[in-house]
Amino acid sequence: MTTAPATDQRRLLDVQALDTQLAKVAHARRSHPTLATLTELAGRAEDLRRSSVLAESVVNDHRRAVAKAEADVEQVRTRAQRDQGRLDSGAFGAKDSVAVMAELEQLARRQSVLEDVEIEAMEGLEGAEGELSAIREQIAAIETQVAAATAERDAAFTELDAQLEDVTARRGVAATGIDEALLALYEKVRASNGGLAVLGLRGIRTEPLQLDLSLSEVSAIKAAPKDAVLRDEENGYILVRLDD
Repeated sequence: MTTAPATDQRRLLDVQALDTQLAKVAHARRSHPTLATLTELAGRAEDLRRSSVLAESVVNDHRRAVAKAEADVEQVRTRAQRDQGRLDSGAFGAKDSVAVMAELEQLARRQSVLEDVEIEAMEGLEGAEGELSAIREQIAAIETQVAAATAERDAAFTELDAQLEDVTARRGVAATGIDEALLALYEKVRASNGGLAVLGLRGIRTEPLQLDLSLSEVSAIKAAPKDAVLRDEENGYILVRLDD
């Protein structure tokens, strides 16, 4: 039967309490709400950045369409102004003047059509620029949220890290001087039981986790010497007697 000083066994309860506290603080750090918030915001920001790239491409397409429409209108206007100027100066004979006047009418109709195209292109550009602006505003809003969540996370981590440092130091003091074999057993049991290795034992009642001890276990507990390291049969928890 494994043995260790009863005082060392009781000190394991302090070590266990501190290890449990360390696990809780570490879990709080890993699962802090700001981490999920930042992950969500990062995903939304990435989606918006992709949308922004597409929206910028659409805006550029509309700008090219507007530039072309403006050039087409200007070309027709320039030609009409030139012909009108020559017509007004009497540069054409009667027959040619009739032809030029007919061409001016055609140019006027063409200019009207092209101006409609230009207006439509400008309206399309305005809409595309509005969509791009809205996306950029959303990105800016998310960046503000990210900054706030990051600041909150950093403040929380500073506090949690200070707790981890403090508890770790106290844990080191609590474990100092404990029987090495007992401490090694504690670490082994803790690793196999999700962090819990030691339970207090009052009579035949364990705490904080209540085990259903068998009759043979109860008999063995009652018969065991004070320095015997007691273990439950099912999970191998170390049972530290608190009655003595």
